[in-house]
Amino acid sequence: MIEMITSAQNPKVKLLLQLQQKSSERRKAGLFVVEGRRELMHCLEAGFEVDTVFWCPAVEVGTEPLPTLPDKVRVIEVSKDVYERVAYRGSTEGIVAEVRIRQRSLTDLLFGEEPLIVVVERVEKPGNLGAILRSADAAGVDAVIVCDPLTDLYNPNLIRSSVGGFFSVLCVTCSSEACIEFLKQHDIQILTAQLQDSSLYYDTDMRRPTAIVMGTEATGLTEQWRRAADAHIRIPMLGRVDSLNVSVSAAVLMYEAVRQRSRYNR
Repeated sequence: MIEMITSAQNPKVKLLLQLQQKSSERRKAGLFVVEGRRELMHCLEAGFEVDTVFWCPAVEVGTEPLPTLPDKVRVIEVSKDVYERVAYRGSTEGIVAEVRIRQRSLTDLLFGEEPLIVVVERVEKPGNLGAILRSADAAGVDAVIVCDPLTDLYNPNLIRSSVGGFFSVLCVTCSSEACIEFLKQHDIQILTAQLQDSSLYYDTDMRRPTAIVMGTEATGLTEQWRRAADAHIRIPMLGRVDSLNVSVSAAVLMYEAVRQRSRYNR
């Protein structure tokens, strides 16, 4: 039997709002929020455990009333007023879900003989990290490693901006020290994106096992990454601005690796 909630003061609705707004509540409950039919399906396909689905038939889009869900998933029907309170976007087919956080680490990384990995150090904006994951999915990147994160990996804005990339690309967090040691142990070359002492990115061989390392737009990479690098690479800036958004830069470099490896079909 599906439970019905019509009040935004209901404790379950209050918890959902707290999970959306506070990383401390997400850690405490072990849950994060996924909004939208497409995102929920990506989540299920990736094997994440869905705890609760809040469903509003009054705003559903399409002919299917609700995606097929595992039997253990709790479904709560909410009124349109409640849904408008909890939904970030109006075009999410009347679906908001609470999903179990999955703890992942460097030991979970599995890849082939010539992996392509993207490393981001101390990125602050969840939207940027989400966009990087979206591009990583499109480019067939094996993993994204977030070092010394300044944003919660389960931030709703990150999930939304990844457009499913959060679920399709293995993403882990760790310290920069641990990441450098991991890459060295697996003989993965480290290419740091930086202006100083660097070569043009398209003159650098990315066909061998490669980690492309990006820093923040404000301060770039820390010195430990610059020392650990096998090569320093840069994107030429031909206009007046001196840098690109970190997610745009990451996409350019990922697709150079794709070009060199000939992974695309014409």
